Parts: sequence; structure tokens; C-alpha cells
Amino acid sequence: MLTIPDRIVLFDYGEVISRSPSVAARTALAELVGVPLEELDVAYERHRLDLDRGTLGVVDYWRTMAAELGQEWSLSQVQRLWTVDFTSWFEPEPAVVDLLVELHEGGTRMALLSNAGLDFGDPLRRTPFATLMERVFISAEMGLVKPDPEIYRRALADLGVEPAQAVFVDNKLVNVEAAAALGITTHHFTGVDGLRAFLRSLALGSP
Repeated sequence: MLTIPDRIVLFDYGEVISRSPSVAARTALAELVGVPLEELDVAYERHRLDLDRGTLGVVDYWRTMAAELGQEWSLSQVQRLWTVDFTSWFEPEPAVVDLLVELHEGGTRMALLSNAGLDFGDPLRRTPFATLMERVFISAEMGLVKPDPEIYRRALADLGVEPAQAVFVDNKLVNVEAAAALGITTHHFTGVDGLRAFLRSLALGSP
């Protein structure tokens, strides 16, 4: 059991609580549209923050990607691609979920702060691990994305805590650095062992 008193730990979702989408899932997307995986990855990432900010809807995101690849996708094609992509983000990292349980059983406050499109809001709130979370913050619903400092400020204000009372865990260094600049205690996630060691140090009272 891990107890971190007087703190709230905010976790990123993708590639922290969930595993990275598998090569098989990414390859399946590339095969469905008939382009090399590397080419698809570039188009996939180029407008992802617009999707996560909520300025680009789900269908428009996929059709923007299609146009960039010199294609046109019907709604049924978009639905199929979206399904492969969406489900690929729901493979959990069991050891991280176990850590969440330990924190919850120890009375530690927790919340989720994820860059994600509007389509992820309700599913993430209804997923089993979310029963351990005080709040689930989805970037597209806030109209902001990490690493914009305002997204951290707004989440902390909603939780009623100051930066010094918060801990933030994310796999992307740029997001971690932005949170740290606000005075939030941070951890750059690179693996479960490192996260456990970091949480234990906080439980023992180390900064």
C-alpha cells in the first residue's frame, strides 16, 4: 500500500496507464489505407493535437488525414479506421493499474489528465481504473492540450489544490517540464519500476 498524504497525483493515460498501440494495430491501419506505416504515422501525428484540443472533430480528423495522403475516405471507412485506432489505446499496463490500486487503498487522491479527443471522454470515465480517480480531465473537453500551462492550472483549480500539492506523471518529457515549471512535482514515465520507485520516495517523504 502506498500513501502520499496531502498530495494529489495526476496521471497521463496513453502509454502510462495504457500500453502503446501495438505494431500489429498500427500496421493494420496502414494496410487498410494502403500506405507505408511511416507515411501514415506522419499524417496521423500532424493533426493529432488539433483533435486533442477539440478544434478538429473525429470525422474531420480522419478525412484531413485522408486528404494529406491523397485519398478520400467514406464514413464507413472512417468508422473502420477509427475502431482499429480507438481500441488500440485500451490495452492496459497491469502493473501501473496495480500501483493505482495501492495508492487508492492508501488514501492518496488521484486524477487523470489526458490529451485525448472528445470520443475518449465517456469511455475513460467508465473504464474500471477510473473508479479510483477523483476526476478525469480530457483535453478536448477543456479546449486545451498539454503542455499549455493553462491546462494544468485549470485542472488544479478544479481540484482545489495549489501546484505544490500536486504530482504529475507523463511519458512525454515536454509535458513533464511544463508542469514542473509551475511548481508541480513531476515524474517522467519511462517504465513501471521507475514509477514505483518515485511513488515510494514520495510516500517516504522525499521531495
